[in-house]
Amino acid sequence: MVLEGAFDMLVCNEDLSPRQQRNLEGSLKVRVFDRTEVILEIFALHARTHEGRLQVEAARLHHLLPRLIGAYSYDRQVGGMRGGVGARGGPGEQQIETERRRIRKRMRDLDREIEQVRGQRHQQRTGRRRAELQTAAIVGYTNAGKSTLLNALTGARVRAEHKLFATLDPTTRRLDLPTGRQVLLTDTVGFIQKLPTDLVAAFRATLEEVTEADIVIQVLDASSPVVEEQAATVEEELAELGADDKPRVVALNKVDLLGPAQRRRAVAAVAQRYPGVVPISAINRGGFGPLLEAIDEASRGETVSLELLVPYGSEGVLASLRRIGGVDRTEYDDRGTRAWGWAPRHAAARFEPYSAAARAAAAVSGTYGSRRGRRRPG
Repeated sequence: MVLEGAFDMLVCNEDLSPRQQRNLEGSLKVRVFDRTEVILEIFALHARTHEGRLQVEAARLHHLLPRLIGAYSYDRQVGGMRGGVGARGGPGEQQIETERRRIRKRMRDLDREIEQVRGQRHQQRTGRRRAELQTAAIVGYTNAGKSTLLNALTGARVRAEHKLFATLDPTTRRLDLPTGRQVLLTDTVGFIQKLPTDLVAAFRATLEEVTEADIVIQVLDASSPVVEEQAATVEEELAELGADDKPRVVALNKVDLLGPAQRRRAVAAVAQRYPGVVPISAINRGGFGPLLEAIDEASRGETVSLELLVPYGSEGVLASLRRIGGVDRTEYDDRGTRAWGWAPRHAAARFEPYSAAARAAAAVSGTYGSRRGRRRPG
């Protein structure tokens, strides 16, 4: 078909070696793209932030470097003829080496800048941990509706479009659960079958948001005819990242695009792989009640039961407990508010000064009571 003049470009849905790509272009006399190059081009079109552009450029240069000989094959031949028998290299060879040095230097510069981005993201995550809120990463196949879900749940207003890899940069927003607890949701770059290794390496700083999260919210596209294959791809990528054993909530999105019978069949099929799947429509906000309950349950993690005695005037302690844990019941007496609840184990220590046992011990020793009744030092 190419030789008949019907096309001027060939795209292969596989990765090609530099030699394969060069031979095809030499035989067919058209530009040949492999799968990785097409994905890199899409990423380049959608990279709008400084971080995204850095990561895409790094991936493109990693892919380009071994292909320089093909790019300069004609110059290389001419240079060899000009150099004569026994001559070393020529203009073509020199051009290749010059370009290689330039690319390697740029790759080193990019690696340093990306490492700075990793450091900044680490600081951001450290700051979020100080808030002692559980974190959840939204993952899924590209165009499954992850950004739309983040917008609907948190009002984030991130860019959400019906196209591949519309979102490259992670966005984190606070989510208020019906119980009063809060978690941090992070939208992440979408996955795809055979995600290029150059992209995985370059987007390491971004993908760390998944590995550092406490739970994973996996979004599936119910309208896709290959939803089960896409789910398997996401599973493979999570395993590659070492995040496949995290607590997970699975949301079957876009059920609004299916009829009642199609919806039942889709839910039943996905439930064989994910028994607790929650059907939702992110764009119509359908199914959010069960989804929030599932997120609340999965994000609790390892918890510690608490019995607190909070003095009047320190009600912020209970507000903090409701935000990161839960309050089951309260009672009031002349000393303050007695509360029974729970908190994640990693955050339980901050409530230790208000534990009922500590208050009782302090009252016996005379170090707790009203300001007027406290013992003075000495």
